[in-house]
Amino acid sequence: QSLIDRFRREATALGYSLMPSRTPIQPIMVGENWVALALSQALEACGVLVTAIRPPTVPVGEARLRVTFSSAHSHDDLNCLLEALSGCRHLLDEQGIAS
Repeated sequence: QSLIDRFRREATALGYSLMPSRTPIQPIMVGENWVALALSQALEACGVLVTAIRPPTVPVGEARLRVTFSSAHSHDDLNCLLEALSGCRHLLDEQGIAS
């Protein structure tokens, strides 16, 4: 739970739009399919696997990233994720999707 709480606090501070969730699955709302894919690929290039969830799994215009925590993750892992999200934030800003 401490990873989830910290993730929600710090990802929001980075300007990401998080959907309501208290579970280990933490969706980041992106909107456009291609932006979700671009973010997912950029994060993977940073060594972080965050899946893009797109239609038909979710409604059109509601593509998102799916961050999933497990008991195997540490705060060091979360540090890597947050650093990668910070480094990729410009992808949203360039598309006018800043929160």
